[in-house]
Amino acid sequence: MENIYTPDKNDFEFISGRDIEVDKNFSSQGYWKGVAVHFFRNRFAVTGLILVGVVITFAVFAPVFSSYTYEEIVSINDGGREVIAKSLSPQFSGDGSQNLFADKTFIFGTDDLGRDLWTRTWQGARVSLIIAFVAIFIDMLIGTSYGLISGFFGGNVDNIMQRFIEIASSIPTLVIISILAIFMEKGIGLVIASLLITEWIGMSKIARAECLKLREREYVLASRTLGAGSFHIIFKQILPNTIGPMITQVMFSIPVAIFTEAFLSFVGVGIVLPQCSLGSLIEAGFNNITILPYQILSPIAVLAILMLGFNLIGDGLREALAPKLENM
Repeated sequence: MENIYTPDKNDFEFISGRDIEVDKNFSSQGYWKGVAVHFFRNRFAVTGLILVGVVITFAVFAPVFSSYTYEEIVSINDGGREVIAKSLSPQFSGDGSQNLFADKTFIFGTDDLGRDLWTRTWQGARVSLIIAFVAIFIDMLIGTSYGLISGFFGGNVDNIMQRFIEIASSIPTLVIISILAIFMEKGIGLVIASLLITEWIGMSKIARAECLKLREREYVLASRTLGAGSFHIIFKQILPNTIGPMITQVMFSIPVAIFTEAFLSFVGVGIVLPQCSLGSLIEAGFNNITILPYQILSPIAVLAILMLGFNLIGDGLREALAPKLENM
């Protein structure tokens, strides 16, 4: 009978003291960690993140620490007459001998009513961002739910739901806004309602396409076999796997919402004075472009930075969530 060799502890040697190089390119990592790594390797995406972060920081804190409120008219009583600030530089009296606003600082100047444009610009950015984030968040909930239900059940349910989307998308946006303006007061509510009615359709199409791709996967079949209900499968199995494309769509939808709000305020059906947004500030600057041309520069610059930043972030997320093979 052959002797069976029994391993001994002396046959093994710990290698903790050796220098071992780990190939980080192929080391195990989670999905979202991989997305973060690819995203922060993209210099354009990081640039967009910095731009948006700077604007959001100023929108949150600049109005709080400003010397003036967004609706305060800066004026001085000069010998019984009220003089308001209407320039970038401190104003002088009629003969130029007295500097009336020497102790006041207006980084972006003042508007035609003597209100500080620094405070109004960042207050307007805050309002525009709040409107965009609230509207897009609600649109994401509505559009994702609608698209997932339509794609999962298919058949007559899908046909009916898609015909409704075709009818809704065929109505021009300006017609919807005009109808809403008849029954609603101008302001934040009207802008958000306009965005809610028009912006959820694109998200529902993306959610439906993802659901059609995922509903035949093995884990969905396994859940059905185990007796899981349809809505459990939709919101517990399929929805988590559509988060990536939906986040990318949200990043592209936010600048669209900001631009839409700016357009509505520019044409006079958005934010009502003395409240301000980027659109209302651009509209006011356009009306005074011949006498106070600098007034339009700051809101246009902030709007352009936001549009550029969010689009760069969206491009970066799209590449990070679906990296090309040569970038792996």
